[in-house]
Amino acid sequence: MEKLSKAGRIFYGTGMADLGFQQFLYGNFRPVILPSWPSIPAIVFWAYLTGLFFIVAGIAIIFDKKGRMASLILGGLLLMLFCFGQVSYELFVDPYTRHLGVWTNALKELALSGGAFVMAASFPEPAVNRREKPFLIRLLERFIPLGPVFFSITLISFGIDHFFYMETVAALVPSWMPDHVFWTYFAAVALIGSGVAIILKIRLRVIALLLGSMLFLWFASLHIPRAIADPYGADGNEITSVFEALGFSGIAFVMAAVNGKNDKPVP
Repeated sequence: MEKLSKAGRIFYGTGMADLGFQQFLYGNFRPVILPSWPSIPAIVFWAYLTGLFFIVAGIAIIFDKKGRMASLILGGLLLMLFCFGQVSYELFVDPYTRHLGVWTNALKELALSGGAFVMAASFPEPAVNRREKPFLIRLLERFIPLGPVFFSITLISFGIDHFFYMETVAALVPSWMPDHVFWTYFAAVALIGSGVAIILKIRLRVIALLLGSMLFLWFASLHIPRAIADPYGADGNEITSVFEALGFSGIAFVMAAVNGKNDKPVP
């Protein structure tokens, strides 16, 4: 399972590094990181600064160079941006806040934050006295058990989205696949079921492994072809989706490797 954990870290770290690279490329925050708040001072500077950190953190996670600390700080930063950037924007700025679909980027960021805490759990804890750790690290370690929960909230919400926006989601299914409506509902049930099972730790290793495989298949068969067809549209949004899907599959694979021992049998 160590190989699976390393593969998951590579997928997640690569996804985060790409988000950082895109912020340098476009000189702005990716929508999954921060929405279009009006009049943010020095936004290019902050986009570059956070982009640089995403690249450094992604590399640290991939090569296990202070990977646990990088994961914890990354998780904390993403959680802060989710709470004060995404949630505040949806509640007080976006006029369509009651529509679940407009929360897509916010939920993705919550999943990425949870993924960072999942990554932190996959690295061995340094053999030092807890009191010798910086206060910030001790505080962020308290969020490690919540990592899978944050990820699962997004899975369940996206599964519900598939029912609410069936026609839109069905249009994303590759044209060569038959019965797009069936696959839309299948994915919805799979996402909701996976999220619930992960929260309740039911057959966690098997569920997380199947979920990671499904997300990786979407990465390869859905997101990559769409990115090739439209690599520059909406400031590279399709390319962003490619690496988000890769990162999400990495989160699931690391959960399968790390938390499988805590499985609960189905009654």
